[in-house]
Amino acid sequence: MKVKNKADYRKRRHLRLRNKIKGTADRPRMAVYVSNRYLYVQVINDDAQKTLCSASSLGESNTVEAAKVLGTKIAEAAKAQGVSRVAFDRGGFSFGSRLRALSDSAREAGLDF
Repeated sequence: MKVKNKADYRKRRHLRLRNKIKGTADRPRMAVYVSNRYLYVQVINDDAQKTLCSASSLGESNTVEAAKVLGTKIAEAAKAQGVSRVAFDRGGFSFGSRLRALSDSAREAGLDF
């Protein structure tokens, strides 16, 4: 029997989410990836298979404060592309303190999801 690990379970959760969430031109998908050191966010139009904008916390620590800054950064970048509504794709990661801070700051900066 194949041994399962945390990464395998996260990928399965992400696939379940991706069956329900799809980015369109009207409402692109805001995909989040959390590594051990950084946070990465992309706004993706799945119909055209294009990444509209992206932001990351490179150079900053992987903390709640960095997630708040990243949320405002991605909201400003999305607004510059003309995007105001997004579908939030947490990527199979738990909606803990960092993802909550990122989504709250993006909402405060003007994104609707």
